[in-house]
Amino acid sequence: MPPTAFASSDPLPEGGRPRMPRPSRLEHALDLPGEKAEKAGEKLGLTSIAALLDHIPRDRRAARTIGDLVEGETATVVVEVLSITSRQVRRRGMKPLVSARVSDETGTMGVTFFNQPWLERRYRPGTRLLLTGKYQGQRGFRVNEHAETGELVSTGEDMATYPASEGLTSVQIAALAHEHRAEMRNVLDPLPARIRALERLPDRWAAVDAAHFGDQEGGRRRLAFDEFLLLQIALLRRRARRREGARAEPLQPPAALTARWLKDSLPFTPTGDQSKAMATIDEDVASDRPMQRLLMGEVGSGKTVVALYAMLRAVESGGQAALMAPTETLAEQHFATLQKLMPGELVQAALLTGSTPQGRRTDLLGKLASGELKILVGTHALIEDAVEFDRLLVAVVDEQHRFGVNQRRKLDRKAPAGMAPHILHMTATPIPRTLALTAYGDLDVTSLHELPAGRRPIDTHVAATDNERARAYERIREELDKGRQAFVVCPLVEESEALQARAATAEFERLRGGELKDYRVVLMHGQMRPREKQEAMAQFASGGADVLVATTVIEVGIDVPNATVMLVEDAERYGLSQLHQLRGRIGRGQHDSLCLLFGPKESRRLQAMHQHSDGFRLAEIDLELRGEGEMLGVRQSGLQAFKFARLPEDVELLERARRHAREIQDADPELLQPEHALIEDAILRTYGADALEPIPA
Repeated sequence: MPPTAFASSDPLPEGGRPRMPRPSRLEHALDLPGEKAEKAGEKLGLTSIAALLDHIPRDRRAARTIGDLVEGETATVVVEVLSITSRQVRRRGMKPLVSARVSDETGTMGVTFFNQPWLERRYRPGTRLLLTGKYQGQRGFRVNEHAETGELVSTGEDMATYPASEGLTSVQIAALAHEHRAEMRNVLDPLPARIRALERLPDRWAAVDAAHFGDQEGGRRRLAFDEFLLLQIALLRRRARRREGARAEPLQPPAALTARWLKDSLPFTPTGDQSKAMATIDEDVASDRPMQRLLMGEVGSGKTVVALYAMLRAVESGGQAALMAPTETLAEQHFATLQKLMPGELVQAALLTGSTPQGRRTDLLGKLASGELKILVGTHALIEDAVEFDRLLVAVVDEQHRFGVNQRRKLDRKAPAGMAPHILHMTATPIPRTLALTAYGDLDVTSLHELPAGRRPIDTHVAATDNERARAYERIREELDKGRQAFVVCPLVEESEALQARAATAEFERLRGGELKDYRVVLMHGQMRPREKQEAMAQFASGGADVLVATTVIEVGIDVPNATVMLVEDAERYGLSQLHQLRGRIGRGQHDSLCLLFGPKESRRLQAMHQHSDGFRLAEIDLELRGEGEMLGVRQSGLQAFKFARLPEDVELLERARRHAREIQDADPELLQPEHALIEDAILRTYGADALEPIPA
């Protein structure tokens, strides 16, 4: 007979038995009104009751005014349509572009909607809208999400709107949420009661209810905490499983080869940060668990020196090493840098890319398979089936986010049978700590802050007016007359590399017939043949050219100490990390350097470049301006972007969730304790079984 009382002999009141959640009810399909609504629901991911409950409204309180917008930021505004038009776009396959003029009490601006021509008919003048998107200054506001404020749902004193689509309005979604409100009681809570009590968090079902109908921000933060906790546990478990499951060959202690290189061959003394990083690598590779370390650092901090040290450690242990880069240009630059850092015939190294001639390729593959070739630098050509290493012990993966998971797994399989190589990941620019804990939370991280001796400060200025632009070219000519060299970086053309190449060619022709007509000017862009790029770069590096007009192919790896000036056209089109990386191409010699950014003075991004030289600080500002979604978009980790969490706004929540995840991982790594069973289920539901697989190289 079931119990009839709680801490009392009084009988339970009618209907007083505890109600258990029935989560299976949440998997029922969502009944949407009509075919158009069903298609819209699929587009929004609203295919079940569970998906509807997770589709929380945005908080109107986060809205900004037009007058407060800062160029480059992603924001939400509440505005009224003044006029709206559509026009055809010449690009094949693109739907008409919808442009509107909107206003609020602080000003007006232009907004653009992509691939939604029906909005011209729907959002007539006088319509009030809530828009989320990216403010681009004079180029207006690029809309990502939109809804009519006439469709807002009242939640107490606040107004909230649901992300909607043609065929399924915000008001319809709100009605569905009201209809299924009782189902919120069937939401399972993965958090153990202990964590809820320590963090003073509401039950998950109550948080979902609040996010829709009450304290939106409080509900969202509880749901964001869950997201952070599940992600951190998944990342920690994935790293632990690789260490447990994979084996790597332990390397011998540092020996004569690295000692001779550091003492006699390396052209300079390593910085303190470089020496610490080398010592950390020594500890990693001494283990039979494969190293999984991310090396990031300030531009020009000498990451390649540390990477070469790791590769030489493999060679002196009787093995081989590889460095894989995402593009031929970058692979060629790395190979040239390694040759500078290893003068003479210290170790036999070679370059393998898609452009390597067949005869040379055959020779390289033979020497690689026999073990005669010790270090191989290249692109994804390194992981082709025909490429066989004799004994690959260490692999360096540069800009690893630009390789797919399967490509990184193929590199893993190049090690001796049953083993994995020690992996050192490199990234060109610093990563904010918040992203290091999310996108890269499954890796150990080493940071290089210290710049090598002799790096000169770079003076950065923003040129907006015609007079300032004229003075900028005058300053370039002054430097060229002193025997220095200059970079001119052409505007970023997002649509295609071919368009960018044409823009660079036009600028090249203009400059050599205009402001720089008395100087030797060469051109380099991504559409040129590899040999043409090599010739242009070699001409500039040897001093045979005064000015290099280029696209972002010079973003990383270029080292010309005599180059002291950089001019960046339409600089506001670039992200902060790109601008900082570009700026790092100068300031490498004994002379002071100058970076000139052509763009609007009011741009927060350009002002940040003017005010800060610390790449780690710029990375944090970049995250504030762009949001985690855009910065995480390049990380192919297999883990989805957040539904509820916002970075960097929720960084404190992330830190707290990380602490609890570590405690759970240490106490119950396989989540076998009863109070952790729902965490295991939630991770599998959210990320799938692959999320717990060992991380690939």
